[in-house]
Amino acid sequence: MRILKCHLRNLTAAAAVAIAPASAEDARPRAREIGIAPGVLAPGSLNAITDVAGVRVGHVTLVHGDDVRTGVTAVLPHGGNLFRDKVPGAVFVGNAFGKLAGSTQVAELGTIETPIVLTNTLAVGTAVEAVVQFVLAQPGNEDARSVNALIGETNDGGLNEIRKPSVSREHVVQAIRDAREGGVAEGGVGAGTGTIAFGWKGGIGTASRRLPARFGGYTLGVLVQSNFGGVLIVDGEPVGERLGRHPFAETRPTAARGEREAVADTADGSAMIVVATDAPLSARDLERLAARAVFGLARTGSSYSHGSGDYAIAFSTAESLRVRHGETAVAPRPTLPGDALSPLFQAALEATEEAVLNSMLRANTTTGRGGRTVEALPIELLRPR
Repeated sequence: MRILKCHLRNLTAAAAVAIAPASAEDARPRAREIGIAPGVLAPGSLNAITDVAGVRVGHVTLVHGDDVRTGVTAVLPHGGNLFRDKVPGAVFVGNAFGKLAGSTQVAELGTIETPIVLTNTLAVGTAVEAVVQFVLAQPGNEDARSVNALIGETNDGGLNEIRKPSVSREHVVQAIRDAREGGVAEGGVGAGTGTIAFGWKGGIGTASRRLPARFGGYTLGVLVQSNFGGVLIVDGEPVGERLGRHPFAETRPTAARGEREAVADTADGSAMIVVATDAPLSARDLERLAARAVFGLARTGSSYSHGSGDYAIAFSTAESLRVRHGETAVAPRPTLPGDALSPLFQAALEATEEAVLNSMLRANTTTGRGGRTVEALPIELLRPR
């Protein structure tokens, strides 16, 4: 799909489409439903991180009054006791203006032992406490004396009154307990409820790729919390540039015919990316895979700006690589050689790009803190004609 240039010439009309309010009942499409299919690899059946067998996702969405627009998203590598049955994992940092709790132990030991939780910046501490309590309470963990909760965040303070302690420990545990296999809700849900991307409404998005048999037939899935800036690119087309809708423009079109307004948006913001695969990868190679996911943000036009926290967490669900808590015996853990990784790197690039687009396309126009309204990405401008 190529976006026709003529769609983007009338900037006043573009703005009018952009701010058309969307009701909660509107089922906005995913990228492939309007002909946007980035890359060359095929998606899995759900085109979601849950195409990787065993992966579960849960959301708690918090919308209260005029100013609470936040939430929690939990990703579980498998449905068992992660503390007793750890998965290999890694973290890659693109730009470190963020708070990724638990990342140093993952980097040191190469394992993930708790659900991965995403929320807002000022709820990280609450989420750490909740995950620790959840793990300590699980049967079999009675001897646990150290728990490494892995918590990511982006700052949703543009739409959410982030100084309010809206996210509770109960909300975090609920997101974990509600995590399921199957389809994943996207857009302004969970940790994406109050996020903004490229000046439009951001959110939670997901996508997947399945490698051909000659490359091992492995599945890779990505989930993103989009809350970052730059100059939006959609399937190779410079949408942000053509619309004059980016932080480097002096003005941009408004809904009123012929009028323009000063641009207040910045390129700052953050992106959290979770990458799952069933390919048997070592922690070292999972870090390389996570890096490709961060690189994939560039395909959407990310600026990786000074104020952006751009992180990727990657893990493998391969049972042969799991680390049993307290084990000391030598255990064979076969992993893919380096020469077999390039197809997975391509999959991470493509799935990250599509997940970002899905996070925006599925999000509705949202009004939040201080009466601020953030428009949904205008779908009609992106449809092929």
